[in-house]
Parts: sequence; C-alpha cells; structure tokens
Amino acid sequence: MTSFLELVQTRQSDRAYLDKPVENEKLERILEAARLAPSACNSQPWKFIVVTDPEKRMLVADATASKLLSMNHFTKQAPVQLIVLEESGNFTSSVGGWVTDKHYPHIDLGIVAAHITLAATDEGLGSCIIGWCDEKKVRKALDIPKNKRVMLVILLGYSAQPLREKKRKRKEEIVSYEKY
Repeated sequence: MTSFLELVQTRQSDRAYLDKPVENEKLERILEAARLAPSACNSQPWKFIVVTDPEKRMLVADATASKLLSMNHFTKQAPVQLIVLEESGNFTSSVGGWVTDKHYPHIDLGIVAAHITLAATDEGLGSCIIGWCDEKKVRKALDIPKNKRVMLVILLGYSAQPLREKKRKRKEEIVSYEKY
C-alpha cells in the first residue's frame, strides 16, 4: 500500500495523455473522494460535470486553450475532463465568510481539487488542474446556467509523461515555528 507522502510525491501536473479511456470504476472512486472532501461548515459548494464525449471534450478544450499565450493545447488529449463549478455556500459558511472577509467556497474548491488529483494518482492516472478558461464557451458547450461559475477544469487520463523531480522551495523558506 502506498503511503500518503508517497502519493503526494508522485502526483504531478501531466500535460500529455495516452489515447486510452479511463475505466468507470476508477472515475467513480475519484468522484467519491471528491464527494467526501471537507468544506467550511460542510457547505459542499461544488458541482462536477464529467465530460467524456469526444465532441464536448473538444469544445471544452478549445475554451481552455489560448493561441495568444500558447498554452493548454494539451487539453484535447485527456479522455476525461471534470468541470468544477462553484455553488453557493450554506448560510453558516456565508456568514462566517462575511465576518472573516474570506470566500470559503474558493478554499473549499481548492481542497476538493486536491482530493480529486490525489485520488487520480492513487488510481494510476495523471491529472492537471486548469484554471484558465473561457467560461462562456464552457457554459454554452455544457448547458451550464449563466449564474454558475466555472472555476476549474481538471483533466484525467493515463499520463504519457515520466515522473518529474519536484522543484519546491526548501522547508526553511516556507515554515517557521511560533513566530513569523
């Protein structure tokens, strides 16, 4: 069994995918990990749209790519796209956010994205979180109501990339004890 630290060490943002479908059982376990993710006041301010239809995937991929910035052109390769929508938080979370001047749904969506990508790694899949997208195009492609925010597109599939060494700041640069 893989330890959590080993899982974190092997999770990476994959930008190339094999032409191989993701098994439904794996996808269901990933979605269950997302469903169980914690959120402020248990508000669960999310909805997920699973996109596997090739035509719809191309529409979403086009909405995440930028010719001008020459980025995200690999999004067409992933056999699964999980669209992460922001839903309203519950009353307690909303009041707490107002009092603390924090938008808890954004924090919660980061947590659920981590659950999804780590669950994908545990299933032997690659993933990549995409924040850049033309929301209007994604809404149109997937019949999403105008009052819903498309926050992330998470790509899932079998990675065509080797495991890369992580480049991270040294612990001493990011951790202190008892004071800043």
